[in-house]
Amino acid sequence: MYDKALNHAYETIGNTPMVRLSRMTEGLDGHIYAKLEYLNPGFSKKDRAALQMIIEGEQSGALVPGQTVIELTSGNTGTGLAIVCAGKGYPFIAVMSKGNSPERASMMKALGAEVVLVDQAPGSVPGQVSGQDLALVEETVRRLTVERQAFRADQFNRWGNVHAHQFFTAEEMWNQTEGNIDVFVDFAGSGGTFAGCAKGLKKHKPSIRCYLVEPETAPYLAGKPVTNPGHRIQGAGYSMDLPFLREPELIEDYLQVSDGEAIQAARDLARKEGIFAGFSSGANVAAALKLLQGKERGSNIVLTINDSGLKYLSTDLFE
Repeated sequence: MYDKALNHAYETIGNTPMVRLSRMTEGLDGHIYAKLEYLNPGFSKKDRAALQMIIEGEQSGALVPGQTVIELTSGNTGTGLAIVCAGKGYPFIAVMSKGNSPERASMMKALGAEVVLVDQAPGSVPGQVSGQDLALVEETVRRLTVERQAFRADQFNRWGNVHAHQFFTAEEMWNQTEGNIDVFVDFAGSGGTFAGCAKGLKKHKPSIRCYLVEPETAPYLAGKPVTNPGHRIQGAGYSMDLPFLREPELIEDYLQVSDGEAIQAARDLARKEGIFAGFSSGANVAAALKLLQGKERGSNIVLTINDSGLKYLSTDLFE
């Protein structure tokens, strides 16, 4: 046996590289540093939360050997949990809206997960998952959790989601930039990445300004009217209360990004930087570019590249 070989794939989670987006910021005053979370084994930042929620469940005794794990997911957290559960020997059930891209369900099935797909709410459009769609998924998760006596990973409420980024992602960001960070931006899904990175980065430098990003048509967290909850930025922007975002002192301000801006930024990431990422990564970069062109001119901005463009090949993201 090679001493440096790992025993499980989940041990490769984290320690992702940081890249300065030099071509997309050409001519601008300031820098964007992108943490390539799509290079985790499940191709998304959610691998981190999946691992930490399972570890903390084991430590607390809430999760016992052989118990089934279940989760409501848009696909990324479910993929991370499928990888972790496969390595640790837990059966895993992923419950997902049919509005999410089918690549995610296929990947989870390939990793041994039982995937339960839930119909969208009446009037919802495939590829545009709203809070109403998630409410239907939630009903199924609650029923199956009781029926299977399962441990619910519960990314919207378990603090392992936040701790994964507070104690690991943020520390890596700080070290990789040698502390040269002025701003952090994040498109809100569960709120775990934003809360965790904001807490972790502000521990080192309280003056770091953290901006929360939402869809232009669904700025719910900013307290503005929601004109269309069925936006196209999958995996986030659900127009619902998020327990991890109840510390307003962490939030410098709210930013809005349109579907078109997120899509264009994702395409530019691929063509200009060689970074093949999804909708929410495009939203992060689009928001950062707006800041560099405005109130944060001259700043060093850090963000995460959340997941891989491979998960969106059935969509028109890269047409």
